[in-house]
Amino acid sequence: MANMQYSAETSPFILQAKDFVVEARRLKPGPARNELREVAKVLRELAEFEIQFKSASNRDRPGF
Repeated sequence: MANMQYSAETSPFILQAKDFVVEARRLKPGPARNELREVAKVLRELAEFEIQFKSASNRDRPGF
């Protein structure tokens, strides 16, 4: 797992990913559990892109 730092404003994607991981932990090992973990992984990646986009957008604004 990549070591990412998130801004004080937590991405909704991260919050959803945490929910998926919690649900996956409740399941026995198998395809359903793996699928939930994959969804959580994609949500974390989306959160990373979102943060990068916001960071780039802030740099383009005057006064930042």
